[in-house]
Amino acid sequence: MDFDVKNLWVLEIFGVEVWITETMRNTWILMLLFIVFAVFVRVKLKNFKDVPSGFQNVIETMIESFDGFVKNSAGEKLIYMGNWFFMVFAFILISNVGGIVYGFRPPTADWTITFAFALPSFVLIQYAGVKYRGRKYVKSLFEPHWVFFPLNAIGELARPISLSFRLFGNILSGMILMTMMYALAPVVLRFIVPAFLHAYFDLVSGILQTYIFCVLSLSFIGVAAEDSQ
Repeated sequence: MDFDVKNLWVLEIFGVEVWITETMRNTWILMLLFIVFAVFVRVKLKNFKDVPSGFQNVIETMIESFDGFVKNSAGEKLIYMGNWFFMVFAFILISNVGGIVYGFRPPTADWTITFAFALPSFVLIQYAGVKYRGRKYVKSLFEPHWVFFPLNAIGELARPISLSFRLFGNILSGMILMTMMYALAPVVLRFIVPAFLHAYFDLVSGILQTYIFCVLSLSFIGVAAEDSQ
């Protein structure tokens, strides 16, 4: 697998070149899988039962568990953000562990994707701060003195950048190490050693990085919304 993102097609729309990259294609594949799964869940739960069992019980357990995760990370008053972060968690998780499929480059190994998820977190941080603390939150950006506003603003802007680079760097480094292992390991070991490395870089690290991204985003939002009088 190449380290660089491949450009697959070039479309010309109204005289403007639109490049369809490997990251875009893989992202669309994951989006299609999620849409199919959502339709499947909707059909299966069409006849909703008050006493869940089987598939309905599994789905409700997933939702309740994630609501508890959001509550513990950001607070009960922000539990409504669970809808958004459930989607973020699911996409990043499947994207990260998708690297276990040979030839599939995880979209999260592209910084544009990780930043696209980190940017809404930044917006939600500011939204929660203004909604729940109002002028106090705006005032905090000018503390302890108004001359510190540029530094405070840089600190706020650094959050989405650090979130995106942390996820991007860990996934890309894992992909690079796996590529090097396949290239350098003797032929007899290429089907043995990489299996253990895949278990870590694609599964353990993929799950861990998904958790870290979401828990940090929720924690930042929770802190912004907390009224520390």
